[in-house]
Amino acid sequence: MNIREIIILLIIAVSSLSILGYSVHMFIGGLVSPQTEKISIVVACSIGAVILIFLGLDIIKQRRRR
Repeated sequence: MNIREIIILLIIAVSSLSILGYSVHMFIGGLVSPQTEKISIVVACSIGAVILIFLGLDIIKQRRRR
C-alpha cells in the first residue's frame, strides 16, 4: 500500500463515521435526551470504528497475498 491509498482509505473512514453519527442523530435526535443521544452516537461510532479497523486489516492482508 502506498501513501495515496492510505490517505484515500482514511478519508473514506472518517466520512463513513461522520455519516454514521449523523444518521444516529437523525434517528433518535428528538426522541431521547441530549445526553442519551451523545452516548448513542459515541457507542455507534466506536463500534463502526472497530469494524473499519477490521476491514482495513483485511485489506492489508489481501494485498500481502498478491
